[in-house]
Amino acid sequence: MNVSTTTDLFDIQNRTVVITGGAGVLGSDMARALYARGAKIAILDLDQSKADALVSELLKNPGAAIAIKTDILAEASIRDAVEQVLQKYGQIDCLINAGGGNHPKATTGVGSSFFDLPKEAFDFVLDLNLMGTVLPSQVISKIMAEQDEGIILNVSSMNAFRPLTRIPAYSAAKAAVSNFTQWLAVHLAQEYSPKIRVNAIAPGFFLTAQNRFLLTDENSGDLTQRGQQIIDHTPMNRFGEPDDLIGTVLWLLSPASVFVTGIVVPIDGGFSAYSGV
Repeated sequence: MNVSTTTDLFDIQNRTVVITGGAGVLGSDMARALYARGAKIAILDLDQSKADALVSELLKNPGAAIAIKTDILAEASIRDAVEQVLQKYGQIDCLINAGGGNHPKATTGVGSSFFDLPKEAFDFVLDLNLMGTVLPSQVISKIMAEQDEGIILNVSSMNAFRPLTRIPAYSAAKAAVSNFTQWLAVHLAQEYSPKIRVNAIAPGFFLTAQNRFLLTDENSGDLTQRGQQIIDHTPMNRFGEPDDLIGTVLWLLSPASVFVTGIVVPIDGGFSAYSGV
């Protein structure tokens, strides 16, 4: 293998990448990185203003990007968005399911015990993370099956490996996302095409809108006891930054991972490797 061939392995230029939750903290950083590498970006997000702002930012440099208001829990909304993407770009090469999150009312120790967690909040978290991954995958993987190729990248979590205290709904939902990733990888490869690959990343502890109130003090910004426990069990001694995901994302969306499917990659600063001793 020569140097030019090695460089081509990570080439995603002109690939159409759909990112659900693309205006969120992690999704938007992925969008910026992929756009900079020459991918055509479609931001699907319920927050139209944030999605539009991101696309305006991207288009300050040459390239192709669109924003489409999309409810990832409504099949009709997903189908409409996908139709717009196909009209604009002609095909969909990659799907990143980055939509998800937690809910304060589905968290113990924040005004509620486990015994009092409302079913509605639990259902919201399960639906947003699991069905918000399943439904876009159903619609777009059918297109990939017709194309005979494609890549799906899901966003799981370290909670899927070992559930964290206080967030039972989120932990259960992300464990389901990891399981679904493996199932879908096998199903699509065996039933439709081995050139359709499905993988997931499992970010460790990143400061986002969903978990900031658990890890840092709202007023001082200092670490909470929980935040300090996480840092104490992370060998790299810091929280993750969105940019820390990009190398793995590029690998899993590019020809460099052509023989990789059905895996969940921890990106956690060593948290999952550390026994605490």
